[in-house]
Amino acid sequence: MKKKNIISYIILVFVAIIMLFPMFWMILLSLKSFPEQYTNFTDLILSKFTLHNFSDVLNSDAFDTYFINSLIVAIFVTIGNVVFCTLTAYALARRNFLGKSILYASILGVLIIPSHIIMIPLYRLMVNLDWINTYWALTIPWLITPFGIFLVLQYIKTIPIELEESAKIDGAGYWNIIFKIIFPVSKPIIIVLSILTFLSNWNSFLFPFIFTNDIEHRTLPVGLAFYLGKQSIDWGHLMAGAAIASIPIIILFVIFQKHIIKGMVSGALKE
Repeated sequence: MKKKNIISYIILVFVAIIMLFPMFWMILLSLKSFPEQYTNFTDLILSKFTLHNFSDVLNSDAFDTYFINSLIVAIFVTIGNVVFCTLTAYALARRNFLGKSILYASILGVLIIPSHIIMIPLYRLMVNLDWINTYWALTIPWLITPFGIFLVLQYIKTIPIELEESAKIDGAGYWNIIFKIIFPVSKPIIIVLSILTFLSNWNSFLFPFIFTNDIEHRTLPVGLAFYLGKQSIDWGHLMAGAAIASIPIIILFVIFQKHIIKGMVSGALKE
């Protein structure tokens, strides 16, 4: 093996260790009873392992509610982004209409604006619509995102327009072209968009926190925050809950990792 390859592998292994260490630390703390009592790493490692934290979290009254709420919100928003972002991206890529350049510029402009800036006006809007403590506040504002539009738009631009022209010759309308050509051909980037959207909404904390104040609509990240006390932090149960919350995301990445890589690089390889 060449020296250059050996150095590359060493660097990759080092980076992998750095990236995996937070997950290792999370799992380690979740398997310890009152891990905050240990003053050094050696005592923590040598102490007894237990699944008691996991059983406590799973048997808590509200954890299943938080989990289901996060699942509902993430799935609903993901479906909305796939449909609406693809339709908008196709319109921008293939159709000519009044104000198209202004709309495209506004999408790029919104990408630059941090989401926290719209927190207060969006909260006032939710109050005026009487959507506080409802699923509407957790889903409707996020059904379409500028990033999703921009991501799919760049991919659609790489699709040969001859495919659509051939379909038009055969009598296909715009809706048939979109759902029978654009969606199937755009599968790699749609999977990437779905994973990123699901991940973003599954881990979302700020807006679910300010839009809900009851157990029935609280999502998992907000529920986990209640393990943080004013005087102390229940590290064992907090890390156990975080470990359980990470399972759906890990499963998605394991199943769709090839599609994610393909979708991320395909737009760069096509011209």
